[in-house]
Amino acid sequence: MREEGGIAGSAWPEVPPDPPVLVPVGSTEQHGPHLPLSTDTVIARAVAERAAARLPGPPMVAPAIAYGASGEHAGFPGTVSIGHEALRAVLVETVRSLALWAGRIVFVNGHGGNVPTLDAAVGRMRAEGHDTAWVGCAVPGGDAHAGFTETSVMLHLAPDLVRPFGGVSGDARPLPELMPDLVARGVRAVSPSGVLGDPAGASAAAGREILEAMVGAAVRRIGGGRADERGRLLDPGVPSPGARP
Repeated sequence: MREEGGIAGSAWPEVPPDPPVLVPVGSTEQHGPHLPLSTDTVIARAVAERAAARLPGPPMVAPAIAYGASGEHAGFPGTVSIGHEALRAVLVETVRSLALWAGRIVFVNGHGGNVPTLDAAVGRMRAEGHDTAWVGCAVPGGDAHAGFTETSVMLHLAPDLVRPFGGVSGDARPLPELMPDLVARGVRAVSPSGVLGDPAGASAAAGREILEAMVGAAVRRIGGGRADERGRLLDPGVPSPGARP
């Protein structure tokens, strides 16, 4: 079955001249005992596809990059991390290859662990003169990992992949408080379940609203086209840090 608007389902004569391209970037990593290892990739792809449908062009959506920098989850079976150096090379070469025929290139990131590498790779590509940037899938107030936020979104997008989570618990401290332990010891030492947050009360209805917020933010940022020096797309309604009123 052909993917509508997607690169993977297109034949080369169907690719328009200089199309904008959205590239989902996810991970293959543990998401607690109740969510699939593909969670970040599923969410990044969904945000990219829905954003593309609302943007002028419209952009084409590339196949997702399904492996990321997930070393903090290495204590759990199933996690596949390619690390920052390899991911940086993948992102750089993806831009260089797409730039041969595409227009603007935007990575849509679903995994927080990829952020330093996206900053480095996209910043480098922009310095080389490429029209590229990136945008994340986080929402204000969302919990860190496999908690209410991601569980709700997955109940909306792929309920058949969500296992029972009534007895699932994790470390629900705010991410800034957790970060020193995560960096020093990894996720398993902090939360044996792999959950950073609390999935209690998650629902498909909440997931629909959260996903809509993610897509809306992505559309505003991609449509606005304003990025910082690292290539992070900024909300057009929010002043840049240090900007004068």
